[in-house]
Amino acid sequence: MTCIECKKELSYLDHKTAMESYGVELCSKHKKRMDKLIRQNKTPIEAIKLYYGLKQAGVHPMLEWWDGKKSVDIAFSRVKLNIEIDTEYQMLTHDQAMNDLEEIMHSFQNGFTTLRIPNMVIKHYLKETVNNILGIKEGLRANIKVI
Repeated sequence: MTCIECKKELSYLDHKTAMESYGVELCSKHKKRMDKLIRQNKTPIEAIKLYYGLKQAGVHPMLEWWDGKKSVDIAFSRVKLNIEIDTEYQMLTHDQAMNDLEEIMHSFQNGFTTLRIPNMVIKHYLKETVNNILGIKEGLRANIKVI
């Protein structure tokens, strides 16, 4: 049992608390970082699970990346892919839907592709979600000039 970030050997307690919270092995230092990120940015837990799922698949996403206008849950800046995790899509109002669409349009005009993924998809289909994102990332990489 080692921390996925720093490869430090984990105690039973560190392993247990990190697995219960995020479903990944984190030392107390890195778990505290994730706890702080959630408090400061209201990062969905599913975004953290997806982030580590993508890292385990061998890619290097960025968590809570600032795109110059807002913080994005997960990003792959080299292929200009932003991923937002929707946690309140059941309570979506018409105004919020229009705001979301306008944000996506502005990102697209700046060359970014934005995926909005419902948190329930990650909760129940993490592995499949990771595989689909990897396919989208590869498609974007093949179709745009990488920075």
